[in-house]
Amino acid sequence: MNKNWKLKELADKEKVSELKEQLNINEFLTNLLIQREIDNFDNAKTFFRPSLEQLHNPFLLKDMDKAIARLETAISKNEKILIYGDYDVDGTTSVALVYKFLSSFYKNIDFYIPDRYKEGYGISLQGIDYAEKNSQTLVIALDCGIKAIKQIEYANEKNIDFIICDHHTVGEKIPDAVAVIDAKRPDCEYPYKELSGCGVGFKLAQAYTEKHNLSTKNLHNLLELATISIASDIVPITGENRVLSHFGLKQIQNTKSVGLKALKKIANIKEGEPLTISDCVFKIGPRINAAGRIKSGKDAVKLLIETDTEKAEEFGKQIDEHNITRKNLDATITQEALEMIANSPELQAKKTTVLYKSNWHKGVVGIVASRLTETYYKPTIVLTESKGYLTGSARSVEGFNVYDAINSCNHLLEGFGGHKYAAGLTMKIENFEKFSEEFENAVNKTITDDQLVPNIDIDSEITLDKITPKFFSILNQFSPFGPQNMTPVFVSKNVKDTGNSRTVGSDHSHLKVEIGDKRGAYISGIGFSMGHFYNKIKLGKSFDICYTIVENEFRGKKSLQIMIKDIKFN
Repeated sequence: MNKNWKLKELADKEKVSELKEQLNINEFLTNLLIQREIDNFDNAKTFFRPSLEQLHNPFLLKDMDKAIARLETAISKNEKILIYGDYDVDGTTSVALVYKFLSSFYKNIDFYIPDRYKEGYGISLQGIDYAEKNSQTLVIALDCGIKAIKQIEYANEKNIDFIICDHHTVGEKIPDAVAVIDAKRPDCEYPYKELSGCGVGFKLAQAYTEKHNLSTKNLHNLLELATISIASDIVPITGENRVLSHFGLKQIQNTKSVGLKALKKIANIKEGEPLTISDCVFKIGPRINAAGRIKSGKDAVKLLIETDTEKAEEFGKQIDEHNITRKNLDATITQEALEMIANSPELQAKKTTVLYKSNWHKGVVGIVASRLTETYYKPTIVLTESKGYLTGSARSVEGFNVYDAINSCNHLLEGFGGHKYAAGLTMKIENFEKFSEEFENAVNKTITDDQLVPNIDIDSEITLDKITPKFFSILNQFSPFGPQNMTPVFVSKNVKDTGNSRTVGSDHSHLKVEIGDKRGAYISGIGFSMGHFYNKIKLGKSFDICYTIVENEFRGKKSLQIMIKDIKFN
């Protein structure tokens, strides 16, 4: 698949020169900083030296004072408290975090995770009935609730109070709860708006800790859960999120949590081994998520709050089994979907992909939609049958608002929700063909040809001689990497094969290169699933290459190499 290379504009030369002088680093690194809006010495100091003192006052969050007051009342009266959260990684880590925090000094608590298939996303009436049945008079809802207007009315009728801790976009009306904490509230002046749901839960714990002068040790032990949520919920790694994840990653490295120890062991992450945001996204997060997709998110919470090593390892095995099931379903359904497209010239000719099969597993259709989007790079919807309706997930391509396209067809839907790049929807089975047609028309009217080609954002053009251990050492301090602070991507032009490049892997599908430039500098690198470039490379003609820089360790020896993202021939 062809890809557009988008080279970012160079920062202002005067700014680069000034900051370069202040920091004593080269202009390439200075340019990267300014691209990230780190444009003066103080900002750079904060960026390179994160400190927990940089965390904002939690009471700047609207309604935090009301939430703490209600929590204090519940504890003083020994009320039963229910901690409620969504079934995904952000929701389950949120519940585990607040449960672990409160249980360190208060025992009259319970937790609840809604069933993905019976109750769906967010606060459910069944969950409120559970609280009533168990005489729980205060519910702390995490990673959900900002649009639960009717549910909160239902709870109020039953004299069940809610503290809502959410991070999603606010609707036209705020639920009538005791406290609604969400930095995205228009009337909330909190200086950082991109916290994860678990991050909001952490701020609740921080506020209680500060109000009651508790030891910060318990609070800081919760950073690891906040970090897993930040990584898995794909929120920006900027501001407070960057501070939380900087320290959280270090904590996971030598975690005292027996649940996380079990997860790390299963994921083949060695104790003491440094972790990245990507490790959380691809190794830890999917296993936690699999519990809610395949069985119940409660299994994930049980693992994360467990204090007994043997029980934690048993829970870990169950979680891993869920993940294996999820991966098998994902692979099978993705293959079926790819075959459906391959056998349909009509589908291939469209600018959208909309597929449905009655027996596909509801828990993985969102993942399958993502896989198909990666393969064909079109707005994609994958549906399955549930309770007599079609239900499923949509995924988009960069720059295209799939939510708006679905909204234009909402007269054919029973319900839908989501955001620009991902959405969920439900429709009557008989509406499938009409919806597919109208969705294609809606997308066709607004999508551009450029949006149907994946982009590679390139931070800077550099020459190979600039890739030195010192350069990489400073570059590494830009981490943790993630949305809005991505691993820097570079391009080097007019490089050539030194004669040592080759294909590798059992099927020779990967490309191992050694390239050089006219300055005499050279470096090796790897390009996964890029073996098809080899025949052109070996001809000795010059080409341009874009890549990230990584450190490779082989037989105890460390060396720098490039991780290839794409190659273009001159």
